[in-house]
Amino acid sequence: MDDQAEWRARRDQAVAQHALAEQRQRAAETERARELVRRFAAEAGARGLRTTALTAFAYDGGGRYRTGLRGWYLQRARTLAVTPDGTFYVLGVPASLRARLTGAQVPPADPPLIVGRGARDGESMPLEQLLRQRLKAGDDWA
Repeated sequence: MDDQAEWRARRDQAVAQHALAEQRQRAAETERARELVRRFAAEAGARGLRTTALTAFAYDGGGRYRTGLRGWYLQRARTLAVTPDGTFYVLGVPASLRARLTGAQVPPADPPLIVGRGARDGESMPLEQLLRQRLKAGDDWA
């Protein structure tokens, strides 16, 4: 093997190892965030916080759609929610006449440890802090 081929092989191996380490880190963060969400749902249920019918927003701003889900919105914008079973949802969907008539299907999402990461200053917040604030607000939150 010549020097250039050997260098490429080492570089490719380093890139693969870096990608694997990053994937493991993301998986660990996601599992930590899921645990925070599960604990929030259990605590909200234990405190008797009322659930509400969750609606999804159209990405293009074209209104809101029924989802068939019940749970707790996490912020006033009503874009994130948790259901009583501890499942996290981002409540955005494509605009659709069918969804307007029959309701939108919203898949569960992996919760982030930092909500709004990459957003403007002041718009991101650790998930743990957001969940604590929501619990503290109780039913008067809406």
